[in-house]
Amino acid sequence: MKKIIIIFLSLLLSFSAQANERFDGFNKWLFENGHTEYVSKSESAVCKAEPKYSNLWYYNKCDQPQYENNLKIKFYDGWIPEETEKPNFGTLLFELYKFTYSPYRDRPTVDVYEVKPSKKPYKFKSKLKEDKYIDKQLNKTALISYLRFEDNKITIDKFTTEDRFGKFINQDTKLRSMSVGKTLVSYVAGHAICEGYIDSINSRLNDWPLIENTLYYDQRLIDLLNMKAGDRNYVQSSDLRIKNIGFDGVSNDHDIEKYMSVFKNTKKTDNAPFNYSQMATELIFNYVLFKTGDDFEKVLEKTFKKKAKIKDSVIFWKVKNSSKEKGNANNMFFATRYDYLRIAKAMLDDWQKDTCVGKYLKTIFENRVDKENDKRQKEGKKVQWRFASGYAGQFQTHYKGINKKRPVMGMHGRGGQHIVIDFEKSRIVVANALYEDFNYKKIVYDPIKKGK
Repeated sequence: MKKIIIIFLSLLLSFSAQANERFDGFNKWLFENGHTEYVSKSESAVCKAEPKYSNLWYYNKCDQPQYENNLKIKFYDGWIPEETEKPNFGTLLFELYKFTYSPYRDRPTVDVYEVKPSKKPYKFKSKLKEDKYIDKQLNKTALISYLRFEDNKITIDKFTTEDRFGKFINQDTKLRSMSVGKTLVSYVAGHAICEGYIDSINSRLNDWPLIENTLYYDQRLIDLLNMKAGDRNYVQSSDLRIKNIGFDGVSNDHDIEKYMSVFKNTKKTDNAPFNYSQMATELIFNYVLFKTGDDFEKVLEKTFKKKAKIKDSVIFWKVKNSSKEKGNANNMFFATRYDYLRIAKAMLDDWQKDTCVGKYLKTIFENRVDKENDKRQKEGKKVQWRFASGYAGQFQTHYKGINKKRPVMGMHGRGGQHIVIDFEKSRIVVANALYEDFNYKKIVYDPIKKGK
């Protein structure tokens, strides 16, 4: 019991220190950017009372600028829980800082694979129309960006206002993908196949030394793409919490070599039920890294710079202080709002022009699987995003109320990140948010299903 209490207290203190460090960075960021309506410089009571340059004075960081914040913020370990009450402005603003700026400002925990912009970025045509309901959503919810593309042009282009979050981000801000990055890994894998580095989606992962003597060895690529690797007994949730083998961590802290070291002698479960997790995606991405070798960055460039014709650079995270040989690629992706649309438009073009990558997209759609949400719901278990019941190679499919044969495929990330493509009717919706409290059905689903 004492041991459990000690472990709990150490974890609590670690989280508290991390949260304080991030909050200090948040206050500094606000102050340095002129947002003095929310924060001001101040001196704590301890710093006032303690002798200057004493041990306690230094311990309380009295040698560093201190701030007083007037925002009402509810702090969470990680992101805001999906089931929480509607977060207020201060909580959402801290969320924006925490996931957009903090990894690079406070504790530079990540290196990146960066793809530079195209010299001739794709230029969108526009025929804009007003939508007062989306304006209302931007002013009342955590929605920060909304783009609708139809009839080969942008028809709705809405961004958070100065009264909301527009004073903190702009059109050039790189927005965090969350699990939308999973789908982009699949798109990169399609390019690796088409460039000849991998034979097909049915290729077996039997030439990768890092996964030897684990449940993932000799499995087909498509099984990992469809989250059907048979790892439910070991892997749970999207943040790579590993159960039954004494390991707990997140992928930006651990490379594939470290993860696979705890998977030795594991066996996949029979029938391989659907198990949504980040592990499968990280394995796919790092298998591409392994197969492409020194050409990995060239494949990324082919995908985003040459194909999507991005206007600004895009980045994937990689594990700090690791190497390609150990599997250091991470699916967390950052891009501007328009570049997300450019990437989706490239997918649409691939499909409609029946390019090699278009054939890849069609093949994974043909090999889509059921996410077993109805079964899991009856069992009282957590389901994976209830608005889509199917999964196709890291894409969401089988949207409720839309014919399962209709090629509608989407990307969904925590906190309200959505990119949905109707390949048949040439419609795209891109939404970015800090929390999913907006009317998803009305502004994302209905425009895809009904065109309005």
